[in-house]
Amino acid sequence: GALRVLLGGFFALAGAAKLSPISAPASEQMKALFVQFAEVFPLKLFGYQPDPMNYQTAVGWLELLAGLLLLVGPPMLQEMSNLLLTLLMMGAIFTLAALKESLSTCIPAIVCLGLLLLLNVGQLLGQTKKVVRSSRKKIPGTFKESWER
Repeated sequence: GALRVLLGGFFALAGAAKLSPISAPASEQMKALFVQFAEVFPLKLFGYQPDPMNYQTAVGWLELLAGLLLLVGPPMLQEMSNLLLTLLMMGAIFTLAALKESLSTCIPAIVCLGLLLLLNVGQLLGQTKKVVRSSRKKIPGTFKESWER
């Protein structure tokens, strides 16, 4: 519950910040970052390098929408959002490593990835419990019916 709300809110805000020119210096700084990010884009190996502004906009929308779905979406969309954000954080860590950034620069992305994975495990455990509970209810009934025949 709380972790999902925290992460959903965080990513929604992070995405919104990438989409809106809040303050000029911060906006310029973010543009400069995405120029660097585009330089080490993983698909560059295959000849695809995104336009930095489009890249920033795409990441912004992805974070905003996935964050909102994580926050208020139905369970299936929450799981899909979690997966998308997990992949996004893996990409962020890859990008920062490719740029040879300091560990302190990578920490926010690593922490977010860790929390998303923790949330993933929590969701999986929740589903497993439901499956185990529902299968337990069925087994005794089936067993009992086979004796009554």
